[in-house]
Order: sequence, then structure tokens, then C-alpha cells
Amino acid sequence: MTKTQKAIRSSGWRTDLMIGFPDGVLLLLFTTQILYSKNLTVQAFYTLHFIVLGVATLLMMIAVFRANRGEEDEGVMTPEEAAKLRNLDLSDPTIAHIADEMQKDQAQWEATLQAEEVPLRDFGLRHAIRSTLLTGGFFLLGGLIAFVPFLMQEDFSVAGRTSLVISILALVVFGWVKSRITGQRIIALTMRYLLTGSVVVLASYLISSVI
Repeated sequence: MTKTQKAIRSSGWRTDLMIGFPDGVLLLLFTTQILYSKNLTVQAFYTLHFIVLGVATLLMMIAVFRANRGEEDEGVMTPEEAAKLRNLDLSDPTIAHIADEMQKDQAQWEATLQAEEVPLRDFGLRHAIRSTLLTGGFFLLGGLIAFVPFLMQEDFSVAGRTSLVISILALVVFGWVKSRITGQRIIALTMRYLLTGSVVVLASYLISSVI
């Protein structure tokens, strides 16, 4: 008998929002704050960020679908994957280290799900596809919040400040919304996202200053 797999997203659009939206904001806030002051043409800046946003959204959707599928060997290196690594002339200790890191990442992911109180449900293709599309849509929306000011204003110094303010406000509002959905303390949650946004901005400034 085939074992019924479990999906990790079972609370519908709320969980998809919590997973997709903040990552989209933070990623595009990070890249735009690094690159807007660099010697790029307006078109090159736009093209680069459309590519970043499109590829990142696709990767997010793939990860969400795989997570919803609840693969039995998820977090464990398969023999096929190990064989591919050996074909790259990687040593057995290196492959063993990679496998160990995969298991650690899986354990951390499961701990996050438990902390966020995300229940499990039987896998369903329709649910998985819907969750994939919604998470991708929320991720794209978050990214556009940080990116759209640059599309509306070709003075990137002004657009950069506008994007920064709007993105931080969006994260604060998101923290409030998430607190209402999950029942967590509003001040602690909004401060967490405010701090996360501040760290991203600081990291982007430091990286921008050395490249």
C-alpha cells in the first residue's frame, strides 16, 4: 500500500502569505539598495531586477510545491544525488558533510513549522498547486513593493529612499497582520520584522560600499 504523504501547508492563503510576502520584500529591498547607486543604465537596472524577481519567484514556487508534496526522503541525500556528487570528483568526507548539512536544514525547517504551528494534511495535487501559485503571487507582490518605486522614478536616489520607507512600512504592517493571524504578540512580531528589514538594509549598505 502506498504511504499517504503529508503537506506542510494546510492553512490556505494565510500560510502562503506568511511564507511568500516577507521574503519577496526583503530580497528586492536588498538587491535594489545595493545596485541603485552603481554605474548601471536605467534599462540594465530594470532588466536585472526583472530577472531576479522572476527567477526568485520561480524558485520559491518550486520549493513550495516540493514542500507540499511532503517527499518521504526530504532532507536526506538520496543515492542518486550522492552518485552525482561523486561524478564531480568530490571526496566521500565532503559528500558526508553535505548530507549532514541537509539533515540539519531539514531539522531546522521542521522546527520552524512547529514554532509557527503549521499543521499537516494529506497531500493533494490541487491544494499543492494552489499553495504554490499563491505563495509565488505573494512573493512577487512583496518584491514589487520594493521595486515599483524605481519603475515610477528614474531618479534612483529618490526611488531608493522611497523604496526603503515603503518596504519597512510593508514589513511592519505585515508583522501586524501576521500577529492577528497567528495570535502572537503584535509588538514583538512587528519589531522582529522591523529589525530584520534594518539588518537587510545595513547589509546592503555594507556590501554596496565595497563593490
